[in-house]
Amino acid sequence: MTKDLTNSSVERRNILNNKFAIKEIYDNVGFHGIMFENKYRFTKQQVANYFDVDIRTIDRLLENNKEELEQSGYALFTDHKLKQFKETVTQFINQQYPFDHDMDVAIKSQGIDNEWDNLGKTQRLGVFTYKAFLNIGMLLTGSEKAQELRSVLLNIVIDVLNKKLGGNTKYINQREEEFVPSAIREYNYRKEFTNALDYYITDNKFKYSQLTDKIYKSIFKEDAKDYRLILNLNARESVRDTMYSEVLDLISGYENGFADYLKRQFELKGQKLQLSEAHLLFTEFENTMAAFVNPLREKARSLMASRDMAFRDALHEKLKEYINEVSGDDYEKFLGEKSKTLEERLEDNKEVFKRLKDR
Repeated sequence: MTKDLTNSSVERRNILNNKFAIKEIYDNVGFHGIMFENKYRFTKQQVANYFDVDIRTIDRLLENNKEELEQSGYALFTDHKLKQFKETVTQFINQQYPFDHDMDVAIKSQGIDNEWDNLGKTQRLGVFTYKAFLNIGMLLTGSEKAQELRSVLLNIVIDVLNKKLGGNTKYINQREEEFVPSAIREYNYRKEFTNALDYYITDNKFKYSQLTDKIYKSIFKEDAKDYRLILNLNARESVRDTMYSEVLDLISGYENGFADYLKRQFELKGQKLQLSEAHLLFTEFENTMAAFVNPLREKARSLMASRDMAFRDALHEKLKEYINEVSGDDYEKFLGEKSKTLEERLEDNKEVFKRLKDR
């Protein structure tokens, strides 16, 4: 899927929230800032110099994208903070150039000579964090350096995912801690659901797939066939194995709730239901539960659509309106120290599985 960072605030935030990619980008791009309050900092002049644009171009971007750039770390330093920053810059230059007594030469080497001349007079100074600098690069058009940077960013994001996941993002959902418990719960409720279809609906070979698709469409607007095409799953790959824990939990709720709904209708009628009746009953069930389910369904749709676009480069067309940025917590959850392969999870929990089996 082609990504245009200049036009998509979601794509920009997805890169800026990915601390694993940001580290690789900093190490590879070679534009190093001055550490101040535990973050690398850059002046407006440095940023303009890097992208080879007039400083007024940076000012226009700041004016037109104020909230976004402030969110990524741009700030105006004044009063005491400005004084501290100036002292930090001076200390940094003295450490970097201990034998260069010509301060002007050292300052020019940092690309801040124009600002430094006025620093003693100015009452405020625009300062960028590394994320804010990258944010400028993703917004800036008409600069070859910005275009090159955007290409580097996208390549590094892909490389980081490939390194972390061994080149396969299809089962990234299984790397979070909650996947195994959610999968076990869903497996148990799935049995309750299929048993209910056996007990309360007349024999029909289509009832399992059709009513399962009813659940899928209610939750994320796609049937199993649609979902397989989007994630490029083959016939032997399980749809459920690729779903995030929040989606599995909601499916469990649907399966358990509809199984109970079928049971009640069977008891009222005193005989098995036809598949056509079950379809109508599902619509009743869905409408009855809507007020309770809607908040959970909205969350599941947003997580599914957003994560799949960021992690799997997969677009759920019917869920486009639910796409948001992927949070830093999600990157930590699926790529960080606590993320593990399914095999590692199963090994860690084998004693738990033994106890469940012996019940």
